Amino acid sequence: MSKETEEITISRVFDAPPELVYRAFADPDQLCLWFGPPGYSVPCETVQIDARPGGFQRFVIINDDDPSQRSPVDATLTDVVENKLLAGHYEVTGVPGATGTVSYRLSLEFHEEGGGKQTRLELRQGPLAEDMGEEAKTGWEGSFTELDSLLRRSL
Repeated sequence: MSKETEEITISRVFDAPPELVYRAFADPDQLCLWFGPPGYSVPCETVQIDARPGGFQRFVIINDDDPSQRSPVDATLTDVVENKLLAGHYEVTGVPGATGTVSYRLSLEFHEEGGGKQTRLELRQGPLAEDMGEEAKTGWEGSFTELDSLLRRSL
């Protein structure tokens, strides 16, 4: 069993204002268009979001090649500041390579840059099992590539 000690951090700049990047995480109709590691998707009908302290994010990540491989995500949002911060406690079941439920904290900070035309996203996720950190980073990078495409279409 791996020790759960790793916290990943990712800093990424998007060519869109903070309100658009924030909305991509907080709007169910947008989250399903971009979220998921390569080879996985989130059906829009599975997404429920109540973006407020004490609110939630719920959705199911499904393997594109084997739809029976499903990972339900259930998050309780603890810190929410519109266009600036989304943070909470996440529980995910059915994670490939993990047994039981994977629990972690996720914090997303949205910082205005470039005169409001860009957003620097600061992501912190953990604790994760030591062997899951690189997989999580790879998953986020794949998702962010899709998010870049969505944001270009929104501008």
